[in-house]
Amino acid sequence: MKNLFFKPVFLAIALLVVTLFGIAGYHYELGYPAWITMLVAILIGIVLLVILKLVFSWLLPLFKKIPIAIITSLLGGFFTFYIMRMYAFRWPALLFYGLVLLGFICLLLLTSGVWQFIQKKNVKAGTLSILAGIIIAILGFVGFNSLDGDPYVEESPGETMAIKTLSELGIEDPSAKGNYDVEVFTYGSGTDKKRVEFAEEVRVKTPTVDASLLLPDWKGKKKKWREKFWGFGVDSFPLNARVYMPKGDGPFPVVMMVHGNHSMIDYSDGGYAYLGEVLASRGIIGISVDENFINGHWSGDFRGKEMPTRAWLLLKHLEQWRKWNKDVDAELYGKADLDKVILVGHSRGGEAVSIAAAFNQLDRFPDNGNEKFEFGFGIKGVISIAPTDYRYNREISLKDINYMSIQGAYDSDETSFWGMRPYHRLQFSENFDGFKTGLYMNHANHGQFNSTWGRSDFGAPMKWLLNLTPLVTGEEQRQVAKVYVSAFAEAVLKGNKAYRPMFKNVDLVSDWLPKETYRSQYSDAHKNVLVNFEDGLDITSTLDSITLFAENFKVWRETELEARDGGSQQNNTLVLGWNYTKDTDTDSIPVYTILLPDTLKNLSSADTLAISLAMGDIAELKLEDKIEDEPKVGFNFTVMLKDSLNNAASVGISDYNSLPNIIKTKFTKFNFLDKDMIGKNSEVQLKSCYLPVSSFLKKNDSLKLDKLKSINLVFDKDTLGVVVLDDIGFYTKE
Repeated sequence: MKNLFFKPVFLAIALLVVTLFGIAGYHYELGYPAWITMLVAILIGIVLLVILKLVFSWLLPLFKKIPIAIITSLLGGFFTFYIMRMYAFRWPALLFYGLVLLGFICLLLLTSGVWQFIQKKNVKAGTLSILAGIIIAILGFVGFNSLDGDPYVEESPGETMAIKTLSELGIEDPSAKGNYDVEVFTYGSGTDKKRVEFAEEVRVKTPTVDASLLLPDWKGKKKKWREKFWGFGVDSFPLNARVYMPKGDGPFPVVMMVHGNHSMIDYSDGGYAYLGEVLASRGIIGISVDENFINGHWSGDFRGKEMPTRAWLLLKHLEQWRKWNKDVDAELYGKADLDKVILVGHSRGGEAVSIAAAFNQLDRFPDNGNEKFEFGFGIKGVISIAPTDYRYNREISLKDINYMSIQGAYDSDETSFWGMRPYHRLQFSENFDGFKTGLYMNHANHGQFNSTWGRSDFGAPMKWLLNLTPLVTGEEQRQVAKVYVSAFAEAVLKGNKAYRPMFKNVDLVSDWLPKETYRSQYSDAHKNVLVNFEDGLDITSTLDSITLFAENFKVWRETELEARDGGSQQNNTLVLGWNYTKDTDTDSIPVYTILLPDTLKNLSSADTLAISLAMGDIAELKLEDKIEDEPKVGFNFTVMLKDSLNNAASVGISDYNSLPNIIKTKFTKFNFLDKDMIGKNSEVQLKSCYLPVSSFLKKNDSLKLDKLKSINLVFDKDTLGVVVLDDIGFYTKE
């Protein structure tokens, strides 16, 4: 036995097993103290190593030239590490086994050196061996962490333009504390065996609800382990929530918030207190709902089949508030104005709030008509933060509701801006006085919108592969959410239109936000979109008899935008690319023309020309020679309006807009890992750009908008470039 186990090779492998299994066990949350799971994991690792070593010792006696102790140690170690990689680390094989090899070399040098001391054979050689092991370990650690950072900082300059901000116009920062005192309390079952705040600490007790018809997948192992852990089943889900209440009589508007699919035992509902408190201070009830019991963990993930339940639970909470409103003896009687409600969801919760808004209009559950709905609340708005949009097997298309989505470019969980898909599907009636908006923020991740989820979007050990250095701080990221969620609530629930412009143009609130690169997209019922490139295969016309043609372009195509992983953004756009020399004749300058029919609705009330714009990939031009100074900021062009009397006026797009650059990201420490796990290092995210109609009339007051004949995009500013365009049209005066 001594020859089998007490040798440097085996000891080095055993130490590595203890280290890696200990790490995996410490971070493998089972609801027990981390030191217990760490010790259990170490024990499992050692037992596996010993068993495998003994097995190979019996099976491989034929290898005479190599000491059997070395062979069995190596084989036992390899299979032990293989099992650990499959069930704990789950790193890519190259990275994991590279780490194992490096660790083995370091520990072999260390154990060999110590062995020399113990055996008193060669103290000098032992000392050198120990030093070499330590140096290699330090170099490996430093080298691994030196891979962090943003390689695109220099080629991604901030977009700046002199503009008068809302604060300079006397408008208050919506993230500032309001005039109301705030009280914070919880309501719930009063019997939650895992969470004291929803047990004896609740201020108001609530009944349970039966979700059996909504979540039939609550069965098997998931049912057994969850019911053992939580103490309740699908037929008795609790209505638990944290409440941030303005002190006063009410009724107050309501913003109901819900988390996403974080670990079910790392409770998420407390992570939106920063939103609840600022909303309550401004006269709005903030409610953060607990749905942790249907989140994924060791007991299994419902893989999106729980999405209807996430949505339904929000409506059941509102239903409970309606009961309190009607009960004169209830402590919360008359507090909530359920005709003024906004739903806010993060991650899977961001998809759930759209589902809830759709369910709110229905009489029956579409997946099982035996579940009757009696909701009909005044849900005026939906906010999705870093949402999914693919978990529920029914695609939700909303109508006549205010909508906002916020996304971080460095979100390594939901790597694409899925919240823009429901944005594009959302339709407005002609007289609906609402809006939809999207905000894209560079260097923001998935988790920091929740104050408890942390800086890493993955748990250990996967999080050690993430490139976290470029991220903004959690406070900065949550400041963006505070500003935009509060302003959205002010605009939608209180009718404060002073905040509307910030959703059109994020530059207007740059002094309220961290210094970063942002994209804002916006639309409302006052926007008459002439061309959105959604009308089928013919790129020369639209269904409204508008004629489209391009002259002197190298690239002219309509395409569905891709997400960085190759999925669909569910939005078609126009891509134009050009390349000419400075001495090119004027008649050869690229021009894209939108020719309007005589039957087009009168545009005399047009106030603003709107164009959604992004910088395209210059590689599409297939240039033979490499450009020495490749443009870092979007390509400039001129917009010319021409009427049927041949009057024309031209304005440069950059005269009133900061041109967007390409936001590139490096999610992990390794480029090849980004490519395998994430996809492309960027994805097209459009920016809403605007040109005041008055700016054209200043150039030529003879221009007749009621006789407008064409919109011409003249690419006379930059001699080469590629742009992505969408949603070209006019806003009318409100």
